[in-house]
Amino acid sequence: MAFGDRIPPFCFPETNSGIELEVIGEALALRGHVLKPAYFPFARVPLSFKTKRVDAAMTDGGEDLRPYGALYGDTAVVYDNVLIALASRKLHIKTPADLQGLSVIAFQGAVKRYPEWLGPVAAAGKYFEQNDQAIQVRTLDLGRYDLVLSDRTIFKYFTRQHKLETGKDLQVVEEHTFTTVDPADYRPVFRDSKIRDDFNAGLKQLKSSGRYQQIYDKYLLK
Repeated sequence: MAFGDRIPPFCFPETNSGIELEVIGEALALRGHVLKPAYFPFARVPLSFKTKRVDAAMTDGGEDLRPYGALYGDTAVVYDNVLIALASRKLHIKTPADLQGLSVIAFQGAVKRYPEWLGPVAAAGKYFEQNDQAIQVRTLDLGRYDLVLSDRTIFKYFTRQHKLETGKDLQVVEEHTFTTVDPADYRPVFRDSKIRDDFNAGLKQLKSSGRYQQIYDKYLLK
């Protein structure tokens, strides 16, 4: 199964761990399957499925993969993406037009998922993608970009890591909500209907047993 190669705390390739890996892995294990993760830059996750390098993928990257044989599973985790700016900038982001003249750094493939917001920014030459989201945190703090588009949990994780590694606090930031979270946007895809159904059943069991929340708490309540 394809996963992004730099998405802490959801995926840690070096230890085959993380919230998303453990949720999907344990859900599959409850029905007798063994998860074998394969890691790719985030934008290549759907491509790895389309080219049949993998049997499943953590996400479709904003592209409908059904023409390539994808069977969508239930949502394993939800990414809550927001636009993040230095609070000192006092920006007001309510509509796509508010991004005019501003530079945005985002995760790979974000422009495909949010074309209304990011398309004009890209056309103006002010849109950038960075697979290593730790860099997003540092470059925003240095003022190299006006906004970061990131999942709340991921940004907070890397902010904490920066403090642990350097002992220094980053500048205060503020979040701008620009879209309504749709759990259907982050469904894993499978090529085999039985495995997809087994995953869905296992995921339901994880949630009802309380194990699902335990996995989240393991990474977020440290």
